[in-house]
Amino acid sequence: MRKDNKIRIVFVCHGNICRSPMAEYIFKYLAKEAGVEDRFEVSSAAVSTEEIGNDIYPPAKLKLREHGIPFGPHRAHQLTREEYEYNDKVICADFNNLTYIPHIAHVEYDDIMEYFDTDEKTSLMMQWAGDRRDVSDPWYTRNFEAAYQDIYIACKAILEYYTED
Repeated sequence: MRKDNKIRIVFVCHGNICRSPMAEYIFKYLAKEAGVEDRFEVSSAAVSTEEIGNDIYPPAKLKLREHGIPFGPHRAHQLTREEYEYNDKVICADFNNLTYIPHIAHVEYDDIMEYFDTDEKTSLMMQWAGDRRDVSDPWYTRNFEAAYQDIYIACKAILEYYTED
């Protein structure tokens, strides 16, 4: 049993250098602005191992700065089974990320793939904004503004969900 009532959220993307750390810091910023940051414990992780130890990708940092979103030191890491179990919500940037979760967390594939939704532990980020699609991937598109807008909309919807009276 937990000693606190915090909602634990981990945002997940492929490498944990663009979309998931952007989501982590955007969500933290929105929660702080709303005066509810003490209700949440927020982090981010990767499904892959290729960026382990790396900082936020410089264009993603630039986009956060452009929008006035503060961020701190970051070291990319792969999601662990313990981290999956610890968090209340595992929110993935895209469907491909979602497909790796059963292998990483050692949970049944059907438990994730048949039932993923905002009411479940694992979901797609854009589902929270009522749009069942991937967050635009700036690694391939180079459009960090599109990714920022997707993430901002989703984070705002997540925060509203948990703070509605």
